[in-house]
Amino acid sequence: MMIVLGIVGVSTFNRVSMLIKNNAERQIQQVATEANGRIETLYEHIDTVTRQIATNAEVQQLLQQELNGTPATFKQRQALNNVVSTIQANANGITSVEIYAKNTRRILPLDDTNLINLIEEKWINRADVQKGSLVWIGTDPMNSNYFLAIRRVSLMNQSFTNGGYLLIRISKNYFQLNTTAFSEQEYMIVVDAYSNPIISNYQKDISSLFGNDDNTVKINNTDYIYNERISDITGWTLVILTPVDALMEGISTLRTVIVISGIIGIFIFVICSIFLSTIITRPIIKLTETMRKAGEGSLTLNPATTSTNEINELNSTYNMLVKETNHLIQMVYEKELTRSRTELKALQAQINPHFLFNTLDALYWSLIDKEEDELAEYVVAMSELFRYTITNKHIGEWVTIKEEMEHIKRYMQIMQMRFGDRLHLHISVPQVWENNRIPKLLIQPLVENAILHGAGNKTGDCIVSIVIEASMHPSRLIVKVEDDGAGMDQERVAKLRNYLEEDGVSSLKGNGIAIINVNKRLHLYYEDNLAGLAINSELGMGTSITFEIPIQGGIQ
Repeated sequence: MMIVLGIVGVSTFNRVSMLIKNNAERQIQQVATEANGRIETLYEHIDTVTRQIATNAEVQQLLQQELNGTPATFKQRQALNNVVSTIQANANGITSVEIYAKNTRRILPLDDTNLINLIEEKWINRADVQKGSLVWIGTDPMNSNYFLAIRRVSLMNQSFTNGGYLLIRISKNYFQLNTTAFSEQEYMIVVDAYSNPIISNYQKDISSLFGNDDNTVKINNTDYIYNERISDITGWTLVILTPVDALMEGISTLRTVIVISGIIGIFIFVICSIFLSTIITRPIIKLTETMRKAGEGSLTLNPATTSTNEINELNSTYNMLVKETNHLIQMVYEKELTRSRTELKALQAQINPHFLFNTLDALYWSLIDKEEDELAEYVVAMSELFRYTITNKHIGEWVTIKEEMEHIKRYMQIMQMRFGDRLHLHISVPQVWENNRIPKLLIQPLVENAILHGAGNKTGDCIVSIVIEASMHPSRLIVKVEDDGAGMDQERVAKLRNYLEEDGVSSLKGNGIAIINVNKRLHLYYEDNLAGLAINSELGMGTSITFEIPIQGGIQ
């Protein structure tokens, strides 16, 4: 129980801890995504407002005039100032927008300050490279309370050539986000593409915090979860640092609850175990003593006890078992006695096959003595027929084609007692195939079928032919058994073929049983590698049955 409680407690603690940590991390990621989206929105607002100024018709016209070499008059500059002020009024974060001609001479405000005196020349070059996109400069070197950005003004009527520049001054408070949800130990830092801080409540050097591949960083011996977002629009990096302890503050309480629950569970288990063991073990001990006596040979009943239903059922089952065992002992004794007597009678009733052969041999010599030579030959043929069918243990289930043909000849000799000289047998087996092994009695049932239903249903001579020849398949032989008897109509042939496909004999009578048995034996001995029997017959013309066997195939 302690192991179970320990496993459950550790598993629960790990799962809940992981759940708390994952939820906290997802919440931090959501905050980072929202903050990054808010900053991108503010940046795009500045981009939109300054783009409106850069594409304003009056701004375009005045800068084109400057580009053509005609300086703007004071009245034009004053009128342009009113236009820019109107557009700028819709932008909360933009403190001022200054307009400079291509030669960096100031047009607005109304003085002659040069752009090169305010910013480095590299920013002008970058604005030219960006061809009208907003270029973020960073903190204003003249006043640290502002950020600077620059945009090149492309003249739309002059194939978007450089007409001048806009210098935008933005209040640092414009990008300040609501950080009331952050604790005192939680930090949010935003830096531009040049690692210059834009937003930061971290008072120390921030250069070592960026580019961290780990999920945590250590600050003042405190672990922080590091969550970073890089904006695709601004190229700025947002980092949120959250103390790990702040995320795990509920885990210590969870650990205490699990430990206390485990202690209470163990205490309850011990009390219940003592109580239950007292109720259960006493009747079991008594039943065990009774069963031990049974093992010594004394099958006695166990007295009934007052206990739980399960123990009473166990005791009742044992008593029933004792009764059944005693009854079975008596039954087994009587059955063994009966079986011994039956085996003795069976042994006495067994007939040795040699008795049958000795009897036929005695009959043969009796016929010889009486000069019944023809009947004597039939007896010899019958004796050999039986010997081939029920003996030959050394041969087993497999014989050569030559042995099968000899057996068929002996069978024909006996059949000629009935049909006389009108029954003829023709065998065509090349000598090279005579030693090919086949299952015993594979061909003879088909010959028997041909005699009984060919010659038997025909008046006059009947020829039964057995032909064995090479198949188109290089490793097979074709066996054909045919007669010129009465034959069958096509309906009967179709039924036989259907029975061969279904391997069924339940509704089949007459010659079909032998055919189906041979077909089944073909599939059994050769594992369905052959097609089986092929039957062809015409009424009044005879019947032909063909099948294939492997050369030297089968079980040896």
